[in-house]
Amino acid sequence: MRIISNSALRTFAAKHPSAEGPLQGWRRVIEKNRFKNLAEIKTTFNSVDRVGELTVFDIGGNKYRLIAYIRFEKQIVYVKAVLTHREYDRGAWKK
Repeated sequence: MRIISNSALRTFAAKHPSAEGPLQGWRRVIEKNRFKNLAEIKTTFNSVDRVGELTVFDIGGNKYRLIAYIRFEKQIVYVKAVLTHREYDRGAWKK
């Protein structure tokens, strides 16, 4: 799969250095695989949920949330936001 955009991961990690390793680990797994649907992603990532059309990944032991729109047919992952758990709970990303 292809990620659009890795810069969102790097920008977040610049503010939260402890997120760098988990985010880049997530990126490597996504880029090395082809997932047909959410069920296949769930076999690789234990903590992933669907919220409307978006997919939410728990990253770094649930410290961070990565919100993405996934086009399975095109094998593209669009990163909408990377947030701390607290930022995610505020819900502004839903707008």
